[in-house]
Amino acid sequence: MADQESPKGPAAPLNLTPAALLAEVGTLGRRLSEGAKLFADVSDADVEIATTPKDLVWHQDKVSLYRYRPLAESKGLPPVLIVYGLIGRYTMADLQEDRSLVRNLLNLGLDLYVVDWGNPGRADRYVTIDDYVDGYLAECVAFIQEAAGREKVSLLGICEGGVFTTCYAALYPETVNAMVLTITPIDFHADTQNARAGHGFINVWTRSLTPEDIDRLIEAQGSLPGAFMGSVFSMMTPMRTMTKYNLDLLDALDDKKKFLNFLRMEKWIADRPDHPGEAAKQWLKDLYQDNKLVQSAFELGGRRVDLKAITCPVLNVFAQDDHIIPPATSQALKDKIGTADYTEMGLPGGHVGVFVGGKAQKLLGSGIAEWLGQRG
Repeated sequence: MADQESPKGPAAPLNLTPAALLAEVGTLGRRLSEGAKLFADVSDADVEIATTPKDLVWHQDKVSLYRYRPLAESKGLPPVLIVYGLIGRYTMADLQEDRSLVRNLLNLGLDLYVVDWGNPGRADRYVTIDDYVDGYLAECVAFIQEAAGREKVSLLGICEGGVFTTCYAALYPETVNAMVLTITPIDFHADTQNARAGHGFINVWTRSLTPEDIDRLIEAQGSLPGAFMGSVFSMMTPMRTMTKYNLDLLDALDDKKKFLNFLRMEKWIADRPDHPGEAAKQWLKDLYQDNKLVQSAFELGGRRVDLKAITCPVLNVFAQDDHIIPPATSQALKDKIGTADYTEMGLPGGHVGVFVGGKAQKLLGSGIAEWLGQRG
């Protein structure tokens, strides 16, 4: 049917009178002027992220291990190693002082370490997940064991880092006291059984590729480019991507604190490292396409990652509205592991909101600390 005008004729924008429309334009001009002044006054120090004090304690190749300085009296629990993935930065867990999982855990008396995978380049194209789990991660745990005088440490894996800790806990169960997983995929095909519009786009996209497509994508420059993955994430929420630099940013200009929060988040998003080539092939083909992890068919260093070998207590945290890692892909772990001490924690918010959203972020820190405290 052809478009038709209203019987009353075309409506005026928002039904504003000329005087009201001029007032709106004036208000917009004032906000833009104030926003320009905000931009001019902001320095690098104002938008610095990951500011919680820490010390470099171990280094190998491009991988660094840091220990956070305590902020409260120690609870005497085994040290906790935070393991982020290769697709993003661990700094998400310490975005700013009032939105920091790291600070929350330190304030609750935990002894925290974090591994920084660095900036992989073309020279790292043949580095595999085997190297990260059997090599770097195992070395980090060994260092912490010796430094703390402990036989076991606790692991806190985030997203792809949670897959790394899951593999490690299956291969080296005798060294793990407890494991916390957050927004971690285990069954990469669970989205097909619990489909939800707009969720699991990466799962669908990856399965649409052929193994040869993935090889060509990686071999073009020896890695999975961080900028490319950034564009993929942006395409998952097109309307959000289209409006955040105009409507969202304009809304933030009224409040300096909100404006700085916006800039810190954008700084984290822009800092997306490249993913080493061979590790990316394993990630996309063995896990996303062939779904080997949940089948206990994934192999590292010639050994099968058997989920039943995980005997430590496990806390599995997922975001209830996660469009990147749908909850079902995380919850699939429940019936696959060898421990009866399994707990799930579903938190409000999306993939990143669990760490920076006000309500969920507070629940996350206290929930993890309490759970670990009961298993010290």
